[in-house]
Amino acid sequence: MAFRTAAEGEAAIPLALQHLRQGGLLAHPTETIYGIGSRAVEPDLAKLAQLKGRGGEKPFLLLVSSLEMAQRYDLVFTRAARALADGFWPGPVTLVLAGAESRLPEALRGPKGGIAVRWTSHPGTATLVEALQEPISSTSANQPGVAAAPGVGAIVKMFGTAVASGELLVLDGGVLGNVPPSTLIDCTGAQPRLIREGAIPLHEIRAAVGRFAP
Repeated sequence: MAFRTAAEGEAAIPLALQHLRQGGLLAHPTETIYGIGSRAVEPDLAKLAQLKGRGGEKPFLLLVSSLEMAQRYDLVFTRAARALADGFWPGPVTLVLAGAESRLPEALRGPKGGIAVRWTSHPGTATLVEALQEPISSTSANQPGVAAAPGVGAIVKMFGTAVASGELLVLDGGVLGNVPPSTLIDCTGAQPRLIREGAIPLHEIRAAVGRFAP
């Protein structure tokens, strides 16, 4: 389904919302790479894990459409987390946050207790999440050991059975550039910790937020 322009997004979003609310999975563009996601509820997360061939040891992240949406689920923004969010959201910085006990499925929680969250800056996907009025879970659109799909052709090739059955709806945002995944920062403790340097280099983060940087 075409998802490259604002007009295409406006046409696609009602169908995508219906698909998600019926428990379907969604392949979608982000500001970095294509993701595959679902509503952040246990049955749909189980379908997503099965499609990816992933066990429970590696959780999915949450995509939100505003800081307020993240706060609505009682995720804890330390002073560093808030500085990082103010400096880089929306954008390719993912923050691992504490909190949200009983508000979000435990399947989203990492081994150290945090939940990875990002306010996506992809305009179409952010509009979709805002229209849904709840976060969506997301993971890179690839199978274990295979590079992330740069476009819908590779997604359909990897997940053809799910696409053919209607379980996976694919939003075509075009071929994405060779952009690294988001920079991932653990903000569950007093001092933030860099987990993965990605689209936003560490030196840019330090220049922007100083002592609140990892």
